[in-house]
Amino acid sequence: MVGRAPLEENAMPRQVVSSSLDALSVGRSRSADTGQAQTTVGAGPVRRQIAGTDLRVHPLALGCNAFGWTATGEASKAILDAHRDFGGNFLDTADSFAAGRSEVIIGSWLRSRGARAETVLATKIGRNLDNPGLTQRSIVAAVEASLVRLGTDYLDLLYFHFDDKTVALEESLVAVDVLMRAGKVRYLGASNFSAERLMEARVLSALGLPKFVAAETPYNLVHRTELEKDVAVVARAQHLALMPGFALAHGFLAGAFRTKADVAGTARGQLAKVYLNRRSLRVLAVVDRIAAAQGVAPASIALAWLLARPDVVAPVAGAGEVDQVHSLVAAAGIRLGRSDLLDLDRVSAD
Repeated sequence: MVGRAPLEENAMPRQVVSSSLDALSVGRSRSADTGQAQTTVGAGPVRRQIAGTDLRVHPLALGCNAFGWTATGEASKAILDAHRDFGGNFLDTADSFAAGRSEVIIGSWLRSRGARAETVLATKIGRNLDNPGLTQRSIVAAVEASLVRLGTDYLDLLYFHFDDKTVALEESLVAVDVLMRAGKVRYLGASNFSAERLMEARVLSALGLPKFVAAETPYNLVHRTELEKDVAVVARAQHLALMPGFALAHGFLAGAFRTKADVAGTARGQLAKVYLNRRSLRVLAVVDRIAAAQGVAPASIALAWLLARPDVVAPVAGAGEVDQVHSLVAAAGIRLGRSDLLDLDRVSAD
């Protein structure tokens, strides 16, 4: 019987947390010069540095698309509390999530907990109906509106939510340059951009315009080809931090959806039903086996595989309930053996 699962996660008893999150922390950061992963050891929560920035983030970006949608305001704040309690500091939202309500909830939580300074806050713009697209006007208006909803005067990381090919990329980058000079945006990322557009952006950055420091692209054990065939190559060449989106395939890799009955009647299930095929179920079977051997949730194994991939800094995964948070965060403390990695690579290869 399948237990409750978050948007991207499977339920697991709250007390089962990797000891590495509570004691000695081992993480990887990337050298700003080489982009290669560097091992760091120290007390406190695991952190990875986004190359070319001073942002040090937990290796799990908490996706906040459930907030104001399938999770109420109070449930969302409880999830945020649990995420922080387990060492998380990296939030990923968008101005279009629940028509802006996700940002409002996060802003309320940040104020009530006094947590803004310790939180690395990323939001995406371009899909909110009030300020659609990536024209200069839309970008400036969207950022101003996000700042109000989030109750802050700066964004740590601003993503273009998608590549608006109706607008010259130079225009979009000029708008961000203005916002950066005003101190309202610290760093810029690209979400759902092709390798070709990432290369074009780097040429423009050589002319003095803002550069992308991160790329958020759908990537997981059952969705590999799109990123690996070209985006990953460009990301490595440009020392971009990869932030895999849909890291748990809408909850499928958490074990939440295994049959047609599981996907019926839920919004997330309707998104995950595309994975109800023999290939994806074979992948999940290997994830289940490794998870059982390690005594952790399937979600933790699927995320640990991503964290072992080159140039991945922080997968993005969300929780819909508070008791689902720890198996996301605990992935940072899991070190998969060589045989496990090989098994996962082989079964998930296209």
